[in-house]
Amino acid sequence: MNSRVVLGNCASEEVKVKIKDLNEHIVCYLCAGYFIDATTITECLHTFCKSCIVKYLQTSKYCPMCNIKIHETQPLLNLKLDRVMQDIVYKLVPGLQESEDKRIREFYQSRGLERVIQPSHEDSVPDPAGLPYTSFDHSKAHFYRYDEQVSLCLERQSSSTGKDKNKFTLQQKFVRCSARAEVRHLRRVLCHRLSVDKHQVQMLFNNESLPDHMTMKQLWLSHWFGKSQPLVLHYTIKDKRGR
Repeated sequence: MNSRVVLGNCASEEVKVKIKDLNEHIVCYLCAGYFIDATTITECLHTFCKSCIVKYLQTSKYCPMCNIKIHETQPLLNLKLDRVMQDIVYKLVPGLQESEDKRIREFYQSRGLERVIQPSHEDSVPDPAGLPYTSFDHSKAHFYRYDEQVSLCLERQSSSTGKDKNKFTLQQKFVRCSARAEVRHLRRVLCHRLSVDKHQVQMLFNNESLPDHMTMKQLWLSHWFGKSQPLVLHYTIKDKRGR
């Protein structure tokens, strides 16, 4: 590409730079294309396209550029969306953002899917680990957090029958919360909704008790990665005598 970028310095002088001279800083090492959803490894600060690095780390836990170990068991935890870099790339490369938007529209149309329009980069929080984009109604922004969101299905696990069968079953079992929410937060929600004490609620996944400090993002990456939402969790309610 022979386009030129005009840069200004503190003396208000213009400097013209060819985009090809900047390519090593804005091109993905894995696909050799300009960054799309630029995502940086926090351990070494190397940046890649989100889809490229997520796919690569399905079979490796090392940075493809410097070979540093990203994480002992879950390398996706050490990825971070680089919004500043992505904004720079879109500003430097003419037509790239429009081309990407068109490609996404055509993808949805070819499959007859309804597309949820993503907000601008300032308002969206895509997750390198594969959690879906979530957009918000900014007219109600005062009660939303602009972070990654995950949808949950909270099912009661119980062998009870008769009158007690539905006693502690949620009427609204689908919940959307921050990916940073912890298991203990879900327990509090259940305590409030079901009017029980905290020690009576236990959160489970595949019949295994979940630790209070585990976040929904950690749970998603370790047990639900690659599956569609909602993430299904179970809970049990003990009686006050601990049975």
